[in-house]
Amino acid sequence: MRHPVETESGLVEGVPGRDHEVTVFRGVPYAAPPVGEARWRPPRPAPPWPGVRRADAFGPMCPQAPSAEVGTGLPMDEDCLYLNVWTAAADAGERRPVLVWIHGGGFRVGTGAEARYDGEHLAREGLVVVTFNYRLGALGFLATPELSEESGQRASGNYGLLDCVAVLRWVRRNIAGFGGDPGRVTIAGQSAGAGAVNFLAMSPLAEGLFHRAVAQSHARHSRDTELRYLATSYRTLPDAERSGTRYAAERGGTAPDLLRSLPWQRLVDGDTAVDDAVQTGSAAKPPLFRPVVDGWVIPAGYADTYAKGTQNAVSYLAGNNLDEGGAVPESTFAAYRAAGAGTWRPGMPPVHVTLDAFTAAARRRFGALAEEFLRLYPASTDDEAARAHCAAVRDNARVSTFLWAADWSEHAGLPVHTYHWTHASPVRGQEPRRASHGSEIEFVFGNLREEFGDLREEFGDLREEFGDLREEFGGLREDGAAGGGAGWTGEDRRIAEVMSAYWANFAATGDPNGPGLPHWPAYSPGSAVVMELGDGFGPIPVADPARLKFWKRFFSQEEAW
Repeated sequence: MRHPVETESGLVEGVPGRDHEVTVFRGVPYAAPPVGEARWRPPRPAPPWPGVRRADAFGPMCPQAPSAEVGTGLPMDEDCLYLNVWTAAADAGERRPVLVWIHGGGFRVGTGAEARYDGEHLAREGLVVVTFNYRLGALGFLATPELSEESGQRASGNYGLLDCVAVLRWVRRNIAGFGGDPGRVTIAGQSAGAGAVNFLAMSPLAEGLFHRAVAQSHARHSRDTELRYLATSYRTLPDAERSGTRYAAERGGTAPDLLRSLPWQRLVDGDTAVDDAVQTGSAAKPPLFRPVVDGWVIPAGYADTYAKGTQNAVSYLAGNNLDEGGAVPESTFAAYRAAGAGTWRPGMPPVHVTLDAFTAAARRRFGALAEEFLRLYPASTDDEAARAHCAAVRDNARVSTFLWAADWSEHAGLPVHTYHWTHASPVRGQEPRRASHGSEIEFVFGNLREEFGDLREEFGDLREEFGDLREEFGGLREDGAAGGGAGWTGEDRRIAEVMSAYWANFAATGDPNGPGLPHWPAYSPGSAVVMELGDGFGPIPVADPARLKFWKRFFSQEEAW
């Protein structure tokens, strides 16, 4: 696409990618800067510009915790609502499927400009890829009674999600100029990005703006206590307003005019912004700032939405990873014990690698069902306890997503495909390799280039598997990379070809299957299986039958969210 593209705000000119058949448009404004009076308001249209805007540089990152070094070299600025487009379409007459990627980071940190989200490979696979920034932390998710009162909807706290809706509206109006099909839009994200996907799938404001959804860690059953602190967690509006009032008062007052006059640096929250009031069945707690069931952007929680069938009718693809949620490779047990409690941050799952910790956690979470749990996951030594802990975490995730699929499918009327990622990756310089939180991203995007091996462990919800274990894990450098690059293998590249093909097919048709690919069956309520992706490609049991019955019984006794 060698000519400028017309958008509603003006002409933009892209630059060639590494493959000159792909054109990249970086730093395209999709909304007006959310500064001054626009802070804590829904995004407004980007102002027009004269002439042709050269889209050759990513926009600034949205304000976030100063300790979160994303390694992009980009500045932080409240003027951060920019998107990026990769396309291999020759002209605007093409109608290629569109993938809109929502970055992770616990709703606290991150940027759509991160190298691992580079869309060039998927563009060569036939997609038009869009990444973007959205408001984070307090700037994206602060709620107070005063902000709710002035909103016109009696709602506040979902500005980051409103940014996501604004991107989808921008795509609807503009993507055809980039060779994209506004009638075939897939939203996809990992961790907090997956959380955003799940919330958008329940939002009437996003109805009709996308047609398929991909949630990579996590989509969880509404009665799973893990849901309450992972990126799937939400707040009620009264809770969000109470905590927001306290947060605002600590910074000088709750009047919107006063808060809008503060420099953004005063409002950025770090790891101390945690929601201690949420009961999760463990020591884990969610970040304070996260989406809000406000009656407008998100009318109701998961259970009510699915029971009434009011979610958006979209095809879904969702899954979890082998070494996440508190599960870790066996070769790291000793290192975790040596590190003790390690580093904790909001949204981080606990890792239990001693018998005492495992048993105490079981009694705390399962109560009257603890003895049954300990019979199903027996242990008499520290190593046995660590293995039992990891087995339980993995079963919990697979069963929870299986039950989520049942709830989603009851009224949605469109297929759901679930997966369990098992391939150990060297991403972010991990030693030993593991199928950790976020490790599938490079495979989905086809970004197994050596320069992507030097990625930092910057994001809070991408660091659950590390803590302060760098020294114990084979000499990890401070930036999270092992010397000599990522060390991708031929097997890695073969798996990446399959993964990116599945995702491209799903974006194009709503079905990941295609010629030459192992068959991926859709969810069926009568078949308790999940598709393994990675070390194998095929259906595997969700859990051992006795354990599956236990998790179903446990979930049935928990409060629905």
